[in-house]
Amino acid sequence: METAVPRYYHLDVEVSPERVGQVSRILAAHLSHWDLDNLVDPVRRGTEILLRAIDQHAPDTTTSIEMWWNGQHLITAIGGGDRDLGPDEGLRACLADIAAMSDGWGCCATETGARIIWFSQRARADQRVPLVPTAPSPHIGRMLRVPRAAPVPAGVGEVPAGALVGVR
Repeated sequence: METAVPRYYHLDVEVSPERVGQVSRILAAHLSHWDLDNLVDPVRRGTEILLRAIDQHAPDTTTSIEMWWNGQHLITAIGGGDRDLGPDEGLRACLADIAAMSDGWGCCATETGARIIWFSQRARADQRVPLVPTAPSPHIGRMLRVPRAAPVPAGVGEVPAGALVGVR
């Protein structure tokens, strides 16, 4: 059985329109190095959406980007140093796009008041197949018997005689 090695990558960047594409290519190269080629496109799209929003809406464009891979999920977090970055209409549209293209996302504040927006991608095969829950199928030939009496912890008392009756 092949086990995944946890990975981490950190990048500090001053966001500008020309840097968005460069950062996107840097992250894609790291994902390819980690053999996560199937996650390159969604991570690039999400990162570009967030970096463009920071460039357009934040006065302070100093940004940190982090990626964590735990073998099942890739989490990409982008933290801006701007405390005043609020959820205006442009940022709300950005977050709606992130929610639509990721498996999970969130936003939180650091101790200094800076904002961090993260999104996650689940590891999948090369083709993105939706996961559909299936209902368990009952097996008529197998049935568990109900116990006739339940064990009672010491000091609690006894179970009345007719309380637990098994079904055959």
